Amino acid sequence: MPTINIKKKDLINSLFKNIGFPKIVCENIVVEIFTLIKKNLMNNDSIKISKFGTFSKKFKKERIGRNPKTKEEKKISSRYVIVFKPSKEFIKRINK
Repeated sequence: MPTINIKKKDLINSLFKNIGFPKIVCENIVVEIFTLIKKNLMNNDSIKISKFGTFSKKFKKERIGRNPKTKEEKKISSRYVIVFKPSKEFIKRINK
């Protein structure tokens, strides 16, 4: 199954076509949603979007990784990763 890349511009155009707000308003809505998600994740909070899912930040410890081609071992530093857990309703819709 091919991957589809959606850009901010695509979201803005979709809002513009479906809702009919001016493009500048649609752009402000999209930017504000992403800003809100980023701010909450940077403050160690999770953000739940009702009937869609939850974005949260998870800490991964430092570990040893291996390049599968060269078998060379390398240290992977500790870091935070963003995790998305879809809601039950979202999963039901996808599986219809």
